[in-house]
Amino acid sequence: MPHTSSPATASWLHQAIARIEADYQRSADTHLIPLPLPAFAAAGIDLYLKDESTHPTGSLKHRLARSLFLYALCNGWVREGSTIVEASSGSTAVSEAYFARLLGLPFVAVMPRSTSAEKIALIEFYGGRCHFVESAGEVYDAARAVALETGGHYMDQFTYAERATDWRGNNNIAESMFTQMQRERHPVPRWIVVGAGTGGTSATIGRYVRYQRHATQICVADPAGSVFAAYHRTGDATLTAPGSRIEGIGRPRVEPSFIRTLVDRMEEVQDPDSIAAMRALSALLGRRVGPSTGTNFVAMLALAQEMRTRGEQGSILSLLCDAGERYLPTYHDEDWVRRCLGDCADAGERLQGRMA
Repeated sequence: MPHTSSPATASWLHQAIARIEADYQRSADTHLIPLPLPAFAAAGIDLYLKDESTHPTGSLKHRLARSLFLYALCNGWVREGSTIVEASSGSTAVSEAYFARLLGLPFVAVMPRSTSAEKIALIEFYGGRCHFVESAGEVYDAARAVALETGGHYMDQFTYAERATDWRGNNNIAESMFTQMQRERHPVPRWIVVGAGTGGTSATIGRYVRYQRHATQICVADPAGSVFAAYHRTGDATLTAPGSRIEGIGRPRVEPSFIRTLVDRMEEVQDPDSIAAMRALSALLGRRVGPSTGTNFVAMLALAQEMRTRGEQGSILSLLCDAGERYLPTYHDEDWVRRCLGDCADAGERLQGRMA
């Protein structure tokens, strides 16, 4: 017998979608910030960061969470009273907890025990519950188990991130970037640099660039310990890796949402370089940024140096993924960094040389 929705179910669904759309209508677009780097500007190379920390939940993942909720609602996977479950190292869970609260739904985040206390506090602030596992590789099965136990829905960002967003436009991050660049010196970027946790952002931007026929290439900045760079080289989806120590990006396994054919280049970034770049960028902007933004900045500088060496001009865009205040006891704490990631002094000196 075919499944049919009752009038009450349809009414709740319509109200849920309306609430998410109203929340979006209340939100302004995020800013595009030019980076003051005179040495590159003089060579005709301009660098920009799109500041995703200004979303209501403070990170790039706000866009993903909104898309995932709309996708699940329109597919009929989420109903009134459904428990929402996600496997997340923090930022996606914070954003999904926000949208779950908006819809009056219970939320459970399955995450490694090492996730920052600040992100855990934010998830709990939005009414979510945290379920801890020992390592990043355990989150998938644990999230499925929690969803089964609660009769809920596992959002599974790692599978659905690349398909939940309308990559052709409809106010996605790529369309926003190109609209904001229209009056700049080089309005069509030579490179767009992103990190990859799910791979959804690189997939959305990569598809949009091709669809609009822009002469823009996509670079993914991949932290040490992540599997994505090796997968990009080999195409072997069975590869695994230890996992990244830069929270929010890099993965120990190849995620379904990472589409390697949409990525033109991978830039592998060592942890001390990510931290040094995070610190340098924080000083440059006069505000703290997170470590994944530092990883992006390392790749931006590498690309800018290569362009300058070849005598090329153009623009390079990347993302300010989230604010550094979430990482005060960790990546912005000198003792924690020295203990967990090592000495970053040499990396800082190298980075200053790249910025000159």
